[in-house]
Amino acid sequence: MNYRVWVLLLLVWLPGWALAGSCTVLIVGDSLSSGYGLAAGQSWVDLLDARLKKAAPLQKNQQWRVINASVSGDTTQNGLQRLRPALDRQQPQGVLIALGGNDALRGTPPAVIRQNLVTMIRQAKAAGAWVILLDAPVLPNYGKPYADAVAKLYVDVARAEKIIRVPCFVCDVGIAPGMMQADGIHPNEKAQPHMRDAVWPHIKLQLRCPVKKP
Repeated sequence: MNYRVWVLLLLVWLPGWALAGSCTVLIVGDSLSSGYGLAAGQSWVDLLDARLKKAAPLQKNQQWRVINASVSGDTTQNGLQRLRPALDRQQPQGVLIALGGNDALRGTPPAVIRQNLVTMIRQAKAAGAWVILLDAPVLPNYGKPYADAVAKLYVDVARAEKIIRVPCFVCDVGIAPGMMQADGIHPNEKAQPHMRDAVWPHIKLQLRCPVKKP
């Protein structure tokens, strides 16, 4: 088990870990958000955490912090299984869902992806969190009709659930020279600021932080 998975388990399960005087954004994603192939502190999630602390200061010694609950290889079903314990433990003010790319690589039926995402969104809302949905990149492995159906479901889910949707935040770096790791799938460290900047305009609109009572 690598160190990122150990950190995730500590964040979710260890008693007393939650920091007082903070407002939390929980990110549930896959390798595009977990920092796969990057040094510590280089991922777009780490960069978002730094920007939140700088650009969105809070009163009374509070600060925003990002909890990265992303695991490489995760599907929407994996995320659904892990979300409720993370919500119970972290009690976040906001949740970013960045899953579906691995579902698409496996040819998961769009209806299954849709249902998993809807369930996650509703669980997060029921926990009192605002939710942002990030489009998943879809490779043309299963043909254009499948890719179009997956892309459309993100639009439909965001509209039906009345949440903010971030258009494919890796698509631009995916076609830019010098932005990908050697595997041609995962963005490198040069791409991470661009990925953060693609998400930032959407998340800053949601930075509400009502303090939740224990």
